[in-house]
Amino acid sequence: SEPVRVSIAVVSREFFRVLGVEPFHGRAFAPEEQRLHGAPAMIVSYPYWQRYLGAEMDLSKFHLSMEGRVYQVVGVMPAGFDFPPRVDAWIPRELDEELTSRTAHNWRGLGRVRDGFTVAQARADLSAIAHRIKDQYGKEVDLSDAAVVPLAEALVGDVRTALLTLLGAVGLLLLVVCANVAGLLLARTAARRKELAVRAALGAGRGRLIQQFLAESFALSFSGGALGILIAEWAVKALPAILPTNLPQQQGIAINTPVLLFALAAIVAVAISLGFFSALRTAVGDLQQALSAGSRSYSGSGSTQRLRAFLVVGEIATTMMILIGAGLLGRSFVRLVSTSPGFRQENLITMEFSPPIPQGQWGTDEVSVARQIHLFDEVMTRLSAIPGAEGVGIAGAIPVAAGDNLADGGFLILNGQKSPSTFEEWGRLALNSAMVGHALYCVASEEYFRTLGIPLLRGRMFGNQDGLNSPHVALISQTLARQQWPNQDPIGQEINFGNMDGILKPMTIVGVVGDVRAEGLNRPPSPIIYVDYRQRGMNSNSSPTILMRTAAPPAGIVSAGRKIFHDLAPEAPVTFSTFAQEMGGWLADRRFLLLLVGLFAAAALGLAAIGIYGVVAYSVTRRTPEIGIRMSLGAQRGDVLALILGEGARMAGLGVIIGIAASLGITRLMSSLLFGVSATDPLTFVVVGALLSFAALLASYVPARRAMRVDPIVALRYE
Repeated sequence: SEPVRVSIAVVSREFFRVLGVEPFHGRAFAPEEQRLHGAPAMIVSYPYWQRYLGAEMDLSKFHLSMEGRVYQVVGVMPAGFDFPPRVDAWIPRELDEELTSRTAHNWRGLGRVRDGFTVAQARADLSAIAHRIKDQYGKEVDLSDAAVVPLAEALVGDVRTALLTLLGAVGLLLLVVCANVAGLLLARTAARRKELAVRAALGAGRGRLIQQFLAESFALSFSGGALGILIAEWAVKALPAILPTNLPQQQGIAINTPVLLFALAAIVAVAISLGFFSALRTAVGDLQQALSAGSRSYSGSGSTQRLRAFLVVGEIATTMMILIGAGLLGRSFVRLVSTSPGFRQENLITMEFSPPIPQGQWGTDEVSVARQIHLFDEVMTRLSAIPGAEGVGIAGAIPVAAGDNLADGGFLILNGQKSPSTFEEWGRLALNSAMVGHALYCVASEEYFRTLGIPLLRGRMFGNQDGLNSPHVALISQTLARQQWPNQDPIGQEINFGNMDGILKPMTIVGVVGDVRAEGLNRPPSPIIYVDYRQRGMNSNSSPTILMRTAAPPAGIVSAGRKIFHDLAPEAPVTFSTFAQEMGGWLADRRFLLLLVGLFAAAALGLAAIGIYGVVAYSVTRRTPEIGIRMSLGAQRGDVLALILGEGARMAGLGVIIGIAASLGITRLMSSLLFGVSATDPLTFVVVGALLSFAALLASYVPARRAMRVDPIVALRYE
């Protein structure tokens, strides 16, 4: 019985048919439900049906009240259907009158390309139609062109680069792992040289040896792959805790048949590659020489050592690329969270709600506005009386975290002209580009600015004198003042933003306030027009949100606030949160990407260190007699340490140089993911190079210490 906030999609009669999907339970909309003032009907999503309707099969029991209408639930969509993303229910567009405006951009079109035609052909046809409309209506339409985008691309558009970055990081990490395993197999093959020679002498052909190596590599790869799938199964269960909400089709993330087939293909490809790689290194040569080889030959020839060193250099270069990517994302994230949004963020509690008095359609009547204002005033008065409340204000959306909820559009700069009294007249005036500006539309209260700490730079704030029947006033942001009135004082200028709320009363600019990055920390300060909620009310272009600053524990404030809403507006669904939580959600996609790439980078760094350690230790074993001779001839332990560390340093240096060169090209592909940091940021490259070099020297130091303790007498007897 508690009211809840839901996300609604308003869809046309052909929506579900075009997508080729039907409700799995119940029915689609009937013709009488898809006409003006028809019977209100609603189709709900599978998650909503399970969570709020208890998965009840008899849908006739449910009549849902929303914004002054009562909707009959007639159908439930299949569990996997999520379009538009994160929508809870769908209602017919035809219930309301069509908008005749040619400048509105409130809808997204959807179509299916006919069989036998390509997306390129559809794009060309639609573009031609758009140009004809522009030619016919000229300045009456903002449309200049149109395009066709495949639905899959549209769904992942915002996260496509991030997903490709993750895919690239996974691919590079796989290369590091393969190089590491290949190096270990080289060492093992060299140690088995005498065994392989014996097998060959006893009649084993080249093909038989290849089969043996393939069998061994398959056993190794499938064991590792099986363990990896088990870990992945656990990781997928833990993913929902860190997944960003804007990642599409999250419900489809699972270890299913396609994923297992892909993993199997990768395992087989790696197994075959490693098997043939090992087999190609088994040229036995002279059997007598191989069979009489001493222990030194067991540890391999110089060519084997050089090949292992080459693999390690490749490992380091690949690791360098992953580390640089992680470093750039890390620096970008730090820059982003340290960017000021234009107000104080600490100790803010947000209360987003839907008023029980309908926000109404475009152009709400004054009686409804007056009732709205009275409710808002009473709620904020009661909230202000809560112990610990330092300030309470209301706005049309949460800035930054939910800045997308702020409507934007063109407004008229009257310049002394009479304000239009009809929207037809408004449209004619808007044809004069000199009279039109563009800004975000934000309903706000006077206390909103004080609560958030947004400074008044010029003029005055909203005041008690600005009532419903008083001349309407507006505040503008500093950015808008600079854009529209760069060489004059905007105070006293008259504007008309009636196309946003349906109220054609002109507004006088009475103040300029500080800039706010309302659309996101990664975006420049937005040009904003603030209108007084006591004059314009909250229409369908706003998401009423009360913001409270308090140093008291949030739990107590939320409990008291919930009681106030229950007393004054029991039918109003309200969502309580802290601004820190809201910002955490806004940053979730960047944090998720940074976390995964950081984990991959750490794994690659560890594997590279292991690879360097293995090669240097292998080299120390091969060069034990040489080290003994050097020490017998007077070499000090420091000389031996420098000799061994130098070998690791040379591999690390070459790998770092190659990695930097490759990264200079690759990191440019992730430029759209960065904020305040260049894709070729010198500091990141230097720090990562130094870190990787230090790790390489540390990995070389362990075998180098062992070499320092070599007894020359024992070493000379090593053969």
